[in-house]
Amino acid sequence: MPYIELKTTAAVSENKAENLKAAFGKAIECFPGKTESWLMVNIEDNRKMWFKGDNSSDCAMVSVDLLGSVSSSSSEKMTEKLCEILSDELSLSPDRVYVKYSGFSDWGWNKGNF
Repeated sequence: MPYIELKTTAAVSENKAENLKAAFGKAIECFPGKTESWLMVNIEDNRKMWFKGDNSSDCAMVSVDLLGSVSSSSSEKMTEKLCEILSDELSLSPDRVYVKYSGFSDWGWNKGNF
């Protein structure tokens, strides 16, 4: 039940979006028991965003939501992977990327909760 949302100032082509989705699907495995088979991805590009008051180069905000708790060691690995993915696919500098993690005890699906 993981969900990854990417908001970025960069333009994301359909090809890049597919690449990002696939890479996020592999990266989510940083969290034990999480796989692409339940992953939902949302990509919002061409956003008006400022990082440290500056919009002269592209930046991104990534939110990762999970059913259950978020361990620091897993989120540390995930942040590294996400920054690598965004650098490779969108040429984003890791120092222009924030990553936020949230864990939830209740997660609904198919008329019920897990």
